[in-house]
Amino acid sequence: MTSPIPHEAPFVPTEAAAKDGPARDDVSLHDEILGTLRTYIVEGNIADGARISERQLCEMLKISRTPLREALKVLAAEGLVDLLPGRGARVRPLNAHDISELFDLMGGLEGLAGRLACDNITAEAVAKIEQLHHDMYGFYMRQDMPGYFRMNQLIHRAIVEASGNATLVATYESFAGRIRRVRFSANFARKRERWSEAMREHEAILDALRRRAGSELNDILFQHLRNKGAAAIAYLAEHGSVPPAEAPVGLKAAG
Repeated sequence: MTSPIPHEAPFVPTEAAAKDGPARDDVSLHDEILGTLRTYIVEGNIADGARISERQLCEMLKISRTPLREALKVLAAEGLVDLLPGRGARVRPLNAHDISELFDLMGGLEGLAGRLACDNITAEAVAKIEQLHHDMYGFYMRQDMPGYFRMNQLIHRAIVEASGNATLVATYESFAGRIRRVRFSANFARKRERWSEAMREHEAILDALRRRAGSELNDILFQHLRNKGAAAIAYLAEHGSVPPAEAPVGLKAAG
């Protein structure tokens, strides 16, 4: 089964991962392999529930199986893949009810983070988020989904970090990996209408943050995540990538 998520550019391993490249610090090489592999999975190059071919990935990344397996362990901890004892790994599948629950949880966490951020954020941090928003808008105008998504995730993470609550940040990070791939796919809903809606929602997020309107930002972020979850479910169900929920999803129909 192939993934329904478009990926316009072919996967090309970075020079730092090449066998013939210069010697690299083990930690930096691990981080680079991890980042490349995470992006490769998030952008839909391996279908939900599909087995991960270690041989194929080793060939593409030009690495041995040991660093690959170390990276897969981290992605398993993030909730992006499942490790199968004696059978390698697979991309973790999610059904509609799983996605609904996770997006409501993330919406609650991000909403709380937004409320706290309005109490604690510095002018410098707001300016950084404004620049990220500007960069994200540029990717949106160029219809560059991977670039847009990278900036989008940096904005959400920056707001969470601006909360100043270390426990909240750690909790957020522990769940973020589980829905990162689904968040990416949501922007393709209804022939990318959801992408435009998400961009408008981000304008409202930035406006509330500038005004330090904590309660308003809390509500905007929660609804933003709920809308994104509904869009992801609709898109993935349309393409046969996620089974419908037997329990009520509880998400407003949105793009």
